[in-house]
Amino acid sequence: MTSSVSTSRGVHPPMRLGTHTSSIPFGKPQMEAAGDIDDTELLTVSWNQDYQCFAVGTSRGFRIYSCEPFKETFRRDLKSGGFGIVEMLFRCNILALVGGGENPVYPPNKVMIWDDHQSRCIGEFSFRSDVRAVKLRRDQIVVVLEHKIYVYNLTDLKLLHQIETVANPRGLCCLSHRPNTSVLACPGLHKGHVRVEHFGLRMTKFISAHDSHLACITLTMDGLLLATASVKGTLIRIFNTMDGTRLQEVRRGVDKAEIYSIALSPNVQWLAVSSDKGTVHIFSLRVRVDGEDPSNHYSSDQGSAIVHQNSSNSLDSLVSSNTGSNPGSSLSFMKVVLPKYFSSEWSFAQFHVPEITRFFAAFGAQNTVVIVGMDGSFYRCSFDPVNGGEMLQQEYVRFLKA
Repeated sequence: MTSSVSTSRGVHPPMRLGTHTSSIPFGKPQMEAAGDIDDTELLTVSWNQDYQCFAVGTSRGFRIYSCEPFKETFRRDLKSGGFGIVEMLFRCNILALVGGGENPVYPPNKVMIWDDHQSRCIGEFSFRSDVRAVKLRRDQIVVVLEHKIYVYNLTDLKLLHQIETVANPRGLCCLSHRPNTSVLACPGLHKGHVRVEHFGLRMTKFISAHDSHLACITLTMDGLLLATASVKGTLIRIFNTMDGTRLQEVRRGVDKAEIYSIALSPNVQWLAVSSDKGTVHIFSLRVRVDGEDPSNHYSSDQGSAIVHQNSSNSLDSLVSSNTGSNPGSSLSFMKVVLPKYFSSEWSFAQFHVPEITRFFAAFGAQNTVVIVGMDGSFYRCSFDPVNGGEMLQQEYVRFLKA
């Protein structure tokens, strides 16, 4: 697979996206007033890197929303042309865009790097096959194809790395986002395997996460912990990315399910999972790092010390007790003779959503979870960090009729 890149004067220094509806021409497509739109179809939803915002691609443009407080902060509405991928870079002016829908504004094999400060595309990547996902860091652009991943330098758009993967139609890939860590996780070359690239340490780790194909993966902000789910959708596993050790396993359910999203809370105390079963599950984690932020110690000249600290023989820094505890089966004392699910850790808290659409969950502030649905709905709910149970709905907004 080959790619071509065109650039235009490099990348402008990032600026914060403001609150407005733009009327500046967006390339060739013509703009129209927001009030003229009444048949917009929602095509995609994606969180920004710290889950404080989300972007939606529609059949007629894209929009960006802030979660706390909930409000629309930015939009570009087009007379025609849809976006299948809209990837934010925190809250700055740089966006990665890929066409989508029945009438894509750009071909689905192209990635457009849009600088909204300059109101123009500053780079363009073209491929021989459709783009499955795009991920951004402050220093990198990652383009995911079905069998290959390309990593580019954000400053000059030069190619840095090429990674071969097993068939990856979901576009699975995730990045760390701390300035002094550079970690990428993606499918490996075998079913159920995860490849973890520690670019700063020049180290690659392969983790055999599941027997089935991967359905969802996510990293902590520092890239030291990885959470995975397979297409079976019953178990979620958490791994140490330095040595591949499995640190914890929790059970979403017994029946097969399609996992839509996995999210780790910023303090790594909680894990959220959404699926086609109409329930968002919250699990209590025992793998958070207590005390000092481990990313402060992550650098190329200290890599060996971290490997030793996080080795399978010394996992104390990655395993801790939490305020809440996931419930287990009342028959867990018979786990030696009963099937494995009787000894499983089940969800600590739950929130129910309609089963007819896809929902994506992330953590907000102070024991809250924000949930965005492909039906154009936004939920904010809270959970009891001590007792768990059913979560309390605090807010509901219908931001787009899908």
